[in-house]
Amino acid sequence: MYSIMGTAARHMLMLMACLAARGMCQIKEAGAEDSLPVIHSTLQSPGLHSTASPDLPSFVPGARVQALGSSSDNNTVLKRPVSPPKCLAYPSISNYFKYINTVISVIVFVVGLVGNATLLRIIYQNKCMRNGPNALIASLALGDLIYIFIDIPINAYKLLASRFPFDDHWFGLCLCKLVPFLQKASVGITVLNLCALSVDRYRAVASWSRVQGVGIPLLTVIEIVTIWVLSLILAVPEAVCFDMVTFNFSNTTLRTCMLNPQSDFMNFYKEAKDWWLFGFYFCVPLICTAIFYTLMTCEMLNHRNGTLRIALSEHLKQRREVAKAVFCLVLIFALCWFPLHLSRILKKVMYRPTDNMRCELLSFLLVLDHLGINLATINSCINPIILYFVSKKFKNCFKVRFSLITHIYTYVIMCNI
Repeated sequence: MYSIMGTAARHMLMLMACLAARGMCQIKEAGAEDSLPVIHSTLQSPGLHSTASPDLPSFVPGARVQALGSSSDNNTVLKRPVSPPKCLAYPSISNYFKYINTVISVIVFVVGLVGNATLLRIIYQNKCMRNGPNALIASLALGDLIYIFIDIPINAYKLLASRFPFDDHWFGLCLCKLVPFLQKASVGITVLNLCALSVDRYRAVASWSRVQGVGIPLLTVIEIVTIWVLSLILAVPEAVCFDMVTFNFSNTTLRTCMLNPQSDFMNFYKEAKDWWLFGFYFCVPLICTAIFYTLMTCEMLNHRNGTLRIALSEHLKQRREVAKAVFCLVLIFALCWFPLHLSRILKKVMYRPTDNMRCELLSFLLVLDHLGINLATINSCINPIILYFVSKKFKNCFKVRFSLITHIYTYVIMCNI
């Protein structure tokens, strides 16, 4: 009887041991399942969130996590993918740039309107200033003037109000398509005019024995018309792609103007846009200037001696002055637009949404982007200033114009006293 009781006791102890072992296994597996949410919640602690860009996923696509305590592939289960650390909610430097950009926009608006309008008036009113190069410079100033008058006030409003103007009205949709269209058209006009000026300076040196008369050549008129038509055509995809888009971000419904392609071609344009802008709107004028100024230098070295050249020294001196002014315009254009293009290309090449170091890269690109936007905006008002310091003719005309304005203003003030 005792043996029977001993056997039963042993069976009971073995059963309890098995139940205990099974319970430990279940606890261990439950602990493995609960560990992922803990890690995930740590990565998404309060004060951190992902960027608002729709192309920044919060998890690693296709990520698989193996259950703890399992060494077999058959026991591998799909868990919630572990996302990389989230970026800071809103870089504080953006608040500073918000006001810096606004101040710069106001300065560019005033200086650009006065400078470019005065430049156009000088070329129009002075018969001696009506020639081929100055006509191209006037075309350049008119393109900048349109951008300054329409785009800059809207961009400044977006910065201060943190919303697109008339975002809930049909007029807002019109502005959404007009602003990027005019911006790209203005840059295209600048780029193509700089190319035309470089070609014109080479032609002037290549035909150094021909004294240029007063008046705008027919070829220059055709060039200007072609420049404007081509610039407007190349800016059409911007008007087509941009649209008012409504989306939710941080439990807030936002409506803003952004790229919203609806066709295969527009999707291709969105993907290739940064490379297209860098290649055509930045590299083309630099390559064109480098080629034709190299040819111009070779031409001048080949004809540095000669009696006719000595007789025309004053005329050639004026041509060299114009060539120097055009070169300065191209150089300043390159310096103003390089940071913005660099920022966009770096983001295209280096940024990875699953990279743990992406937040540092985005912070750097944010600063570079704001710097580039400010410099690109300044470029629309700086051309009259360059011509004032580089060209004696323009400097004298500016002095006469501003002295006349000063005298009129002084006379009005004295009469009202």
